[in-house]
Amino acid sequence: MRSVIVTGPGQTAVVEVAKPSAGPADVLVRMRACGICGSDGMYIAVGGIPPRQGATPLGHEPAGEIVEVGAEVTGLAVGDHVVLNPMASADGIIGSGGAQGGLSEFVVIRDAVVGVHLVTVPKHIPFEVMALNEPMAVATHAVNRLEPKPGQTAVIFGAGPIGLGAAIGLKLRGAAHVVVVDVVANRLEKALRIGADAVINSAQEDVAARLRELHGEAPRYFGRAGKPATELYLDAAGAPAVIDTVLASARHGARLSIVAVHKKPVSVDFGALLTSEITIALAMGYPTEIFDVTKDLVEHWEKYALIVSDVVPYAEVDRALTLAATPGAAEKVVVTLP
Repeated sequence: MRSVIVTGPGQTAVVEVAKPSAGPADVLVRMRACGICGSDGMYIAVGGIPPRQGATPLGHEPAGEIVEVGAEVTGLAVGDHVVLNPMASADGIIGSGGAQGGLSEFVVIRDAVVGVHLVTVPKHIPFEVMALNEPMAVATHAVNRLEPKPGQTAVIFGAGPIGLGAAIGLKLRGAAHVVVVDVVANRLEKALRIGADAVINSAQEDVAARLRELHGEAPRYFGRAGKPATELYLDAAGAPAVIDTVLASARHGARLSIVAVHKKPVSVDFGALLTSEITIALAMGYPTEIFDVTKDLVEHWEKYALIVSDVVPYAEVDRALTLAATPGAAEKVVVTLP
């Protein structure tokens, strides 16, 4: 079968590898779609990811169709459409240092258990939308780290796939008003289309002032006055200016979830923050959310579908990787397989 492999720093290739086979406790899944993540670009840039330096199969946002079911497997059948839990694979994280990648024609799930390794998805959901399950689980974990309550106000920095997924998630959790901040106009337009209540272009507007207009002003607390009443902040952008803006704006008792990857250290004056009693939570992966989000994805698939900007056939996977790695060229690229 064909598989996309990182062969060295800055290099990938579609190579022929042995097609996996399913044992009595396994299922074989034909990949039908796989999203491209920013981390794929990092793996390519450094030549892979340990322990598979120089030989990393790519693709950790997989969706597919079952083509073989072992005799001991229950609850699954040939022809089922499924999304996978990349982190549960017995031979390492799929597409992130493990032996298999979602940008391959087939993936085998060893000792397959429904609800642990994979779940079925109704067949009317397009495969390119199903491939959003993994990144939307990341977004859902970031939302969960905020511990949101119905009726709260929130602001999300970054209108990429994770930020947009978080906006949908917060609205589904009952947030009264969700604002999305970015500097790219078409991304802000998409944020409104997926259900954000308002957007802010931080290159043109004062974020704190605009939040005060939208959410009101928080009560004075220990000398902290003039702060927006916004209760929840989520960083899906990863720019130092976001952290500076949030910490300068935070009302007493605000919560901040950071899901973005910050590539440089950020300086924080905790003395100045003391009276804010802000809670800062980091969000990594999806400890419990990988299939929790699936029901939302199924129920609201047409809204989630708006997140996908480009669908590229497997025959043009090199173009898809280049497109995804080019700043501003695409929001979310998904590769489809026949």
